[in-house]
Amino acid sequence: MFKNVVSIEWLKEQLGFEDLRIIDCRFDLANPTKGLDEYIESHLPGSLYFNLDVDLSSEVQKHGGRHPLPEIENFVKKIEAAGISPSTKVVVYDNQGGGIASRLWWLLRFIGHTRVFVLEGGYSSWVREGYPITKDVPIFQKVSYSPVIQHQMIATIDDVKRNIKDQTSFLIDSREELRYLGIEEPIDNTAGHIPGALNFFWKDVLEGSKYKGKNELEAKFSSLNKESEVIVYCGSGVTACPNILMLNELDFDNVKLYAGSWSDWISYPDNPIAKSKE
Repeated sequence: MFKNVVSIEWLKEQLGFEDLRIIDCRFDLANPTKGLDEYIESHLPGSLYFNLDVDLSSEVQKHGGRHPLPEIENFVKKIEAAGISPSTKVVVYDNQGGGIASRLWWLLRFIGHTRVFVLEGGYSSWVREGYPITKDVPIFQKVSYSPVIQHQMIATIDDVKRNIKDQTSFLIDSREELRYLGIEEPIDNTAGHIPGALNFFWKDVLEGSKYKGKNELEAKFSSLNKESEVIVYCGSGVTACPNILMLNELDFDNVKLYAGSWSDWISYPDNPIAKSKE
């Protein structure tokens, strides 16, 4: 039983509860408007749409990566408009294996919101079971939200640089192996990985559309020490979040996101790059 993940069967029984908010996070990196188009076409009853580029990120700068974290003030305004208070139960879903939804899960945890869950299987599993969908866009009363920022959830670029020297933390690269090894790089302008990083492709936490069992996940991450700091990154700080989600499930208590990730790292030309397996 997961503490951060809920089943479609569970969510179906919760529909209509006043303390529930459902957020649709579907997004396509190759077609940034596709997720919203899909939401307009159909979505889970009572769900609102959050866009990765607009709502879960801030504007791209010279540094900070392709999906910098949103300005907290703007993010809080978005969740206030969604009627999310500290006591609200939030379920987030996408159609990308949790890759985008986990970013929103992480952001809500970052501002101190603990009642947030990822929907296992996402939109496709919901539809496959014949559960209800709608075109209706709900309107909720705006509420006030006072964030409690969890600064310990963030690793800065200086933390990552320090770890290259001291090797006191575990550094995880969540991209697929060919990108990690620098053999392929379809998105960023430089290939390779941060020296010292271990490769744990984020999709390997999945078995089909569902998360692997805890025993399998324990085996997958068995080379890591739960007592040590773990820093996780990916291409732009988005698909690192499913790994963080599952590490949290396994009671790793000191896990940090390097939010700028690889796209931030390579924006500094003097930063070292590795291409061999660590």
